[in-house]
Amino acid sequence: MLESAFLALAAAAGLGAAMITMRLGLRYATPLTGATIGVPSTTLMFWCLAPFLLDTDGISLAAAGIFALVGLFFPALVTLLMYTGNQRMGPTITSSVSCTTPMFAVAGAIVFLGEALTVGNVLGTAFIVLGMLVLTWTGGAPARSWPLWAIALPFTAAAIRALGLVLTKAGLALWSSPYAAGLIGYTVSAAVILVAARAAGAPKSSDRRAMPWFVATGFCNGGSLFLMYVALARGQVSMVSPIVATYPLFTLVLSMLLLRHERVTPRMAGGAILTVAGVAMLLLL
Repeated sequence: MLESAFLALAAAAGLGAAMITMRLGLRYATPLTGATIGVPSTTLMFWCLAPFLLDTDGISLAAAGIFALVGLFFPALVTLLMYTGNQRMGPTITSSVSCTTPMFAVAGAIVFLGEALTVGNVLGTAFIVLGMLVLTWTGGAPARSWPLWAIALPFTAAAIRALGLVLTKAGLALWSSPYAAGLIGYTVSAAVILVAARAAGAPKSSDRRAMPWFVATGFCNGGSLFLMYVALARGQVSMVSPIVATYPLFTLVLSMLLLRHERVTPRMAGGAILTVAGVAMLLLL
């Protein structure tokens, strides 16, 4: 269990770093352009490393089908929903609502995978979600200027991301190859992103200064996805998903260290304490 928790924390750290590199890349290009660079770059990375890391022992066509199904919406559709949410409501509300992913994931794992509901799962998930909400929410926001239905965008993204974790866990039970899950899923997602970009009329060129940042974002996200899938292969969704959801904490720390855009406030300290307490409850209760 500790090994799975460590891998989930490493995945969260990678996602936190990806948010920083994405922020730097978005100074020069649009989010959709970034997705068309980052996701295919990650796919290329997976294929280049496949001869060394892909384990074909126990290969299962059913599992491969599940991984491909997940790739249709994760990370592809989730990325597009989050981008649209950012455009409609801004990053603060979007990221705050997306922190509900563990609640959907834990519920799905209990219903569809038969994972046990424990006091540690309930309290740990609740504390982590609350901690992330405290970290990402800011007070004094202006009056709402977006349609109420837009709140469904990040909620849908959170539910879809959770569904992806549950399905991947089911696929890994048939073919215990986290690398295959990432390779197949990202290959399908890259195709979806490129088709969506073409349909949306995304520009074919952008500021070259954005390229390395979006490539770095793709690599961070891809590495995190692989670590998350390794954690899922060795642990339960109800533990892995809440820990991975702590990535805003890593984003905050890296932002303070590298970008100097943030300063520690009592709210941030309180959110960090709640998050750490939640992880401890997952591991100890």
